[in-house]
Amino acid sequence: MALPDLRGAKLGLCFDLREDYLDVGLSAEDLAEFDRPATIDALAAALERTGARVDRIGGLRALLGRLQRGDRWDLVFNIAEGRHGFGREAQVPALLDAFEIPYTFSEPLVAALTLHKAMTKRVLRDAGLPTAPFAVVDAPGTAAAVALPFPLLAKPVAEGTSKGIGADAVARDHGQLVALCDRLLAAFRQPVLVEEFLPGRELTVGVVGTGAAARSVGALEVELLPGSDEDVCSFRNKEECEQLVRYTVAVDPHARAAEDLAVRAWRLLGARDGGRVDLRADGDGVFQVLEINPLPGMHPTHSDLPILWTQAGGDYAELVGAIVESALQRCPALAR
Repeated sequence: MALPDLRGAKLGLCFDLREDYLDVGLSAEDLAEFDRPATIDALAAALERTGARVDRIGGLRALLGRLQRGDRWDLVFNIAEGRHGFGREAQVPALLDAFEIPYTFSEPLVAALTLHKAMTKRVLRDAGLPTAPFAVVDAPGTAAAVALPFPLLAKPVAEGTSKGIGADAVARDHGQLVALCDRLLAAFRQPVLVEEFLPGRELTVGVVGTGAAARSVGALEVELLPGSDEDVCSFRNKEECEQLVRYTVAVDPHARAAEDLAVRAWRLLGARDGGRVDLRADGDGVFQVLEINPLPGMHPTHSDLPILWTQAGGDYAELVGAIVESALQRCPALAR
C-alpha cells in the first residue's frame, strides 16, 4: 500500500507521555493510557515517510501554548489522552476544531461518548446492536439493588487500557458486587459499569476508514495464557500481554460475523480514520459489543491495532498512512 504524498506539509503530533507525569505522584495504573517515547518515535518516523515535516507538539497545555504563539499545522496526528473528566479525550480535538485545524481520529462528540462505556452501550442498544445487559452504580452500597443475573463484571465507566479491572472483577453474588463496586468508586471517583459476564470468545476488531469507507482490517483473538488473570482482559493481562496473552488473527465465519458487527457499530457512532471495536460472545455464542476505541494505542508491538495490522502482513508505516489517508478526506488543502 502506497503512503500518502505529503511533501511540503507540516504535520503536528499531539500526545501525552508517561514520563511527563512521573513527578505528580501518579501510579503505574494512573499512567497506563499515556504513551512511551518509543511510540512517539515510531509515529514520527512513519509520518516522515510521507515526506511531511513532523512537529512533536505534546499534550493539551503544550498545544494551547503553541496556538497562542500563532503556530499552525496542515494536519495534526492526535493521540493525546488527556487527564481529567469524561471529555478528556475530546479536549485536544475540541481545541483543534476551535482553530479550524484538521486532525486524525474522531471529533469531540464521539471521543466523549465512547469513553463513557454506559452511554455508548445505551446508543448501541437503542440502535438494536447487541451489547450485554448492564447497570450503572454511582454511590457506595447501591450495588445491592442491581437486578441482573450473576456472574457480573464490574469496571470503571470511563477508563481505558483495562484500568480498574483486576483478577476479582467478576462478582458471583451481591456481597462480592457491593464490595467490588465500593472499592472502584473510591479508587476511580466515577460511576461503575456492571454488566452480565460473557463467557465466550473475545475478539478485538481493527477498523480503518470513516463512514461508508470504513472497513475491518481483521479480528484479533485474545487467548489468556497460564499465569494470567482468568476470565477477564485485566489491567495486568493488558500491561504484560507479551507474557500473558496470545493474539492470533481469527478468520473463521464466527469471527467474520464479529467483524461485520464491529464495522456497523463503528459507522453508527461516527468514529473516524482508525481504531478498534472489542467484542465478546455470550453463552449462546452471539457476539456482543463491549466497547469502541476511537483513539487506539499506536505502539508498534504492544498495542492491539498495530499487532493486528502486522500479523495480517502489513507494515506499521502503512497503518499510519491509512489513518492519515482517511483524515485527508477532510483536508482539501492537502488533496493531491
